[in-house]
Amino acid sequence: MSVSLVSISSLSHIRITTTTTTTTTTTTNSSPYLFSFPSTSNPNCGCSNSIITSFFTRLRLPRRLCFNPHDGPQLFQQDGTASDGDDELLEEAQQQQLVEDKDETHGVVFRPWDVLGLGQAMVDFSGMVDDQFLVNLDLEKGTRKLVNHEVRGRVLRAMDGCTYKAAAGGSLSNTLVALARLASKGPSRPLNVAMAGSVGSDPLGGFYRAKLRRANVHFLSAPIKDGTTGTVIVLTTPDAQRTMLAYQGTSSTVNFDQCLAKIISNTKILVVEGYLFELPDTIKMIKQACEEACRSGSLVAVTASDVSCIERHYDEYWEIVGNYADIVFANSDEARALCDFASEESPVAAARYLSHFVSLVSVTDGPRGSYIGVKGEAVYIPPSPCVPVDTCGAGDAYASGVLYGILRGVSDLKGMGTLAARIAATVVGQQGTRLRVQDAVKLAEPFAFHFGSSTGNIQSDVGSDHISSF
Repeated sequence: MSVSLVSISSLSHIRITTTTTTTTTTTTNSSPYLFSFPSTSNPNCGCSNSIITSFFTRLRLPRRLCFNPHDGPQLFQQDGTASDGDDELLEEAQQQQLVEDKDETHGVVFRPWDVLGLGQAMVDFSGMVDDQFLVNLDLEKGTRKLVNHEVRGRVLRAMDGCTYKAAAGGSLSNTLVALARLASKGPSRPLNVAMAGSVGSDPLGGFYRAKLRRANVHFLSAPIKDGTTGTVIVLTTPDAQRTMLAYQGTSSTVNFDQCLAKIISNTKILVVEGYLFELPDTIKMIKQACEEACRSGSLVAVTASDVSCIERHYDEYWEIVGNYADIVFANSDEARALCDFASEESPVAAARYLSHFVSLVSVTDGPRGSYIGVKGEAVYIPPSPCVPVDTCGAGDAYASGVLYGILRGVSDLKGMGTLAARIAATVVGQQGTRLRVQDAVKLAEPFAFHFGSSTGNIQSDVGSDHISSF
């Protein structure tokens, strides 16, 4: 068995120092990138807490690092088109003003969750436009920015006559929906996937909750009375570049309370969406949630989400990453921003650098492939061939593959990355950010036998004849 490792001769970029001593653990594996999980795990329960703990105990660095990071519209536009019953869902929400599921918000929130996502709940309006459309509205292609109610209305009016879709969007929900769909078939039980966030008691809030519930992702937060659900307009040009306009609405109001604390304490992996860092009242909530996860033995994953957000909240990111995170998901630009690296630095260097402070780092680099960083090294995952249609959601899809692999007990990082990258390529080759159910089943099927194994000892060439390398 062999894996492709990318070595870096110098760690001169490291400007973070630790004050604790790491105890070296000797394993019987010849490679630090293949882990044999305990045979006592139950293959019918997906992946037990002991398996996940075993995986990350071998990788985890001491928490509490000591460092100086600086050194180193309210209603759906009826002129747009929707799919998958979106119009019917919205009509139902408009009639009821609220799609209420009391079992979710009061009865079953304390069940054991495999993954709980903490992030922005936003309804996406996504459509194809040409470059002139962006010029006419004075929008810079490929950027993401916050807009007010007036700007959102102006852009949607300009899209009158265009074909666009409404979806329960947000970067985190893309990942959670893909994860739930990957686990919907196979020998192991489906995964319990949930999200906490903030929606209003308006029709769009009901639409959002109904769409997630249909995708088997449970939205656990009660709607905010008289609140306005946030939206993101995603404009994709023929070159597959996306321009995003975010209207926050009530998405900036996410509170940490006893209910959320109890949910987190019954969760295997807490995923914190990086976009929350740009909201004025959520930094304290993120820290409290991560502290509760650490007390409960849950893993903490952080998505980098956006370069400009990292640059504006660099200290806050590093407070969470350095003290609480076990997993970090980032693209190459976001990884460089987290490392405070110059733009000419390679994503390999960023992946290796970050892996000194968290147990596992995922760094995607578009059509050039991706890297999974552990213990100061980087496992290279080659790109999966595809014809790009819409790059929006590629990183979200990749993250779902990594989480799926961890929860199913995958021990080979190369195999995990291969699956994650194939999922990303599938989403890039379609219009829209959601991994389709039929695609999820096909992608997960070649790995089902190995995920059901109680040992989790997967060879590096598993599925190589069925799944093209990413």
